[in-house]
Amino acid sequence: MHPFPRLAMFDLDGTLFDTFRANYLAYREACGDEFPFDEAFFAAHCMSRSYTDFLPDCGVPAERVQEIHERKKACYAHYFSKIRPNRALFAIAEQMRQNGTVLAVVTTANRKNTDELLSAFGYDALFTVKVTQECVTRHKPHPDSYLQAMQAVGAAPEECVVFEDSGIGVEAGKASGAAVFRIEQF
Repeated sequence: MHPFPRLAMFDLDGTLFDTFRANYLAYREACGDEFPFDEAFFAAHCMSRSYTDFLPDCGVPAERVQEIHERKKACYAHYFSKIRPNRALFAIAEQMRQNGTVLAVVTTANRKNTDELLSAFGYDALFTVKVTQECVTRHKPHPDSYLQAMQAVGAAPEECVVFEDSGIGVEAGKASGAAVFRIEQF
């Protein structure tokens, strides 16, 4: 048996990058004074969830959710200076890739912001597979995004590993049948 997994799947926000402050500031700018919320609320109710789930909790009416999200996507890159990469995990990912493991980003973030973030930090070419919010209809804690990444490379769950930080992400990883490593601090 090969000592490295066939597929390693990495969550983006909170796992590969500490994006909390950037996401908070971008959503605050997108919501403006019309839908105010504070940093503590954002930390407790928004991070690790799809915008379709948490924006209504911020008071955004259903018919305005997509508009607010588009605003957030447009301004997110302005806050990249507030983001910190998980350099240790990126080093592990690079070692895995050099030993034949296919790497995937599996995130509830949108494709535009995912690509911009990976590119801005020079990690875009590291990942062969990217499963973003647009790729699935059921987001974490459902395993759909992880299962889609497995399907993309033809890997069985026992050949895969997941790196996650949030409870719902860990739940999704476990439900996929892959081994799961939780990132709690970096």
